[in-house]
Amino acid sequence: MTGPGPKEQPAGDEKTVDEFGYRQELRRTLSWFSLFSVSFSIMSIATGVFLNFTFGMTQLGPVSIWIWPAVGIGQLLVALVISELGTRIPLAGAGYQWGSRLVGPGYGWFIGALGILYAAVGVPGIVYLAVAPLAEYVLGIDNASPRMTLFIALLVLTVAYLINIISVQVAARINNVAVLAEILGTVVLALLLFFLWVTGAKDSDHGIGYLTEHHHLPGHSYGYAIALASLVGVYTLAGFEAAADVAEEAVDARRSVPRAILGSVVVSVVLGMLVLLGFTVAIPSDEVLAAGGLPAVFQYWLGEGPARGFVGVVVFAMFALMVVSAAVIARLLFAMARDNMLPGSTLLRRVNPTTKTPVPALLVAYALNVAVVIFGYNSSNVFGTLVGATAVLPYLVYLLVVLAYGYKRRRLEAVEGAFHLGRFAGAVFVASLVYLVAVILTLTLPDEFRRANYYVLGGLALAAVWWLAGLRPRFARGEAGAPTLEQRQPNPEDLPARAVEG
Repeated sequence: MTGPGPKEQPAGDEKTVDEFGYRQELRRTLSWFSLFSVSFSIMSIATGVFLNFTFGMTQLGPVSIWIWPAVGIGQLLVALVISELGTRIPLAGAGYQWGSRLVGPGYGWFIGALGILYAAVGVPGIVYLAVAPLAEYVLGIDNASPRMTLFIALLVLTVAYLINIISVQVAARINNVAVLAEILGTVVLALLLFFLWVTGAKDSDHGIGYLTEHHHLPGHSYGYAIALASLVGVYTLAGFEAAADVAEEAVDARRSVPRAILGSVVVSVVLGMLVLLGFTVAIPSDEVLAAGGLPAVFQYWLGEGPARGFVGVVVFAMFALMVVSAAVIARLLFAMARDNMLPGSTLLRRVNPTTKTPVPALLVAYALNVAVVIFGYNSSNVFGTLVGATAVLPYLVYLLVVLAYGYKRRRLEAVEGAFHLGRFAGAVFVASLVYLVAVILTLTLPDEFRRANYYVLGGLALAAVWWLAGLRPRFARGEAGAPTLEQRQPNPEDLPARAVEG
């Protein structure tokens, strides 16, 4: 479901990119629903619940699902800030652009670097540790060899990137179908399991009171257990800003981007809660869940064939996540290269004149993801820790973006007809900041995450080295970086020429 073609675009879309000093090189075809699907797919309640459900149950028990709405409210606060920035600065590589325009190019660089680190490791982590094993279950491949898992992971990555190289319209259509399948599949499954449990189709060792049962692991307090159980929502409900990352391909971006972001968060929170309720009451016993996770629960109630079919819907949703993630990381690389912020910017900023896609950026992102997957194949223990380290990265990006918004919010002019927080801006800023600090502390302070923190610090150190050695000289020569909102916008013809110098 794509929007009107270039000739039908609102006049404002044609001028938006020029106003910020660039030329419109990407094709504007994404409708509101396509943008909504992008953000919804990145969050992917099916993926998040499948990967993290057992973790929450282990830490706190069934009562852990009631933390989901609280996390949802926190995410919505952050999404409100993101939505206002998305309507003010609707450019590709959104977080990087917001940091650069509100504070400065150096600040934007670190936001962009965190985004690159997250995409470089997070996507391979999901495809290798989740998509491939679940695909093996769906296909009935028992006791698959590590080589088979590697092959499936690389195949999924390759197809996802090829779709993006063909065109963003094809990627959007596939993603739209996947979103509808995910919504229908997960909700229908949750309702079906609930119905089977209510009618007593099979034995279950608990009643409705099971939803209030709780426990904590030996040596943990209930406060500690609650903090860790909250990570089911924290891990899942991240990535809603993806609609803003593809803003230069959106129709009526100033209005459609914030609507897509806020809509995706609300729908994900509501549907996610329904899914958690249905899945939790359907657990026949702790032994079944411990033995095979959610697939074992499905198989207990539905039998092997239908269970594999529903897990297939989850795999399709995960594949859509790969497709969208490929588009988002490529737009970030393209946006940063356009400002000469990366090594090889001359190549990375090129857009194919036929498909209107940033093919070099896609190929570089693909090579980076493949390298990390192969690393995971050869170093599984280290890879697991590395993937765990990426959980904090999007929240560090959110924190830096919210701080930039707070630094400049009183000096931002309202954009006519676009989304803005108005008199609620101060309250939303403070509340979102408090929430993000709490999330980051939860993701970094527990002993379980100590080793992962070193990987994050190592990535930041590498980003600082390039900032010192590569970017500061370019900044001094005026060869890199996007201008802040206070600075005069350059001529759209200047930036491509400047990028060539890099």
